[in-house]
Amino acid sequence: MNSLIKLNNNENNLMFPEFPSLFDDFLTRDFFNLGRRESSVSITQPAVNVKETASTFELEMAVPGMDKKDFKIELEQDTLVISAQQESKNEEKSEDGKYTRKEFSYQSFKRAFHLPENSVNDNEINANYKEGILHICVPKKEPTKAKVAKEITVV
Repeated sequence: MNSLIKLNNNENNLMFPEFPSLFDDFLTRDFFNLGRRESSVSITQPAVNVKETASTFELEMAVPGMDKKDFKIELEQDTLVISAQQESKNEEKSEDGKYTRKEFSYQSFKRAFHLPENSVNDNEINANYKEGILHICVPKKEPTKAKVAKEITVV
């Protein structure tokens, strides 16, 4: 089992047990991005609040930093699919036109929510994006009223 796990075994260095880890950290740290822990690809799932009222299903999704054109919302049969994709590029060039720094960043997610069968009014679904929150309102269909038995008199 020890052959599968890399261990930092500092038992021999009793005076400075952290010295090798500090040395390794010094060599592997990116000093141009101190304090920033950004990844070039973000695949985190946004937090979602789901609320059901008597007439609607309401979803609030925390997706800061995006634009409303980045979102795609679809209703596929009884499944609400929310996805987004955002790409940003940052280039810094020197005066001679050579790259000194070039960064790409991609952020995307896809979430699916199964709704009760034939329960939503798909023509009236609406969505808005404000201050980093995507709000989606899915109206329910009016319940069909059960037919009351009617007595018919014979004439």
